[in-house]
Amino acid sequence: MTGWITALFTGGPARKALGLLLAALTIALFLLNLRRAGERAGRLAERLSTSERTHEIQRQMLEAASRRPADRDALAQRMRDGQF
Repeated sequence: MTGWITALFTGGPARKALGLLLAALTIALFLLNLRRAGERAGRLAERLSTSERTHEIQRQMLEAASRRPADRDALAQRMRDGQF
């Protein structure tokens, strides 16, 4: 029973076909892995961009907070001087 299967796969053309099949499978797996790595890199780039925007907004908020008047009197003085 298994003798004819063994004979089928040990023949010259069958061995070549099996080799080509293995090479095609290897290339397909490599390309799928490459695609997955590209998707992961894209997500990381998007996350970095979002983080940079968030940090820029936080920096602007901190700068605005550092320029605000210390108390109500300082605010009143600033409004009298016309500096908003």
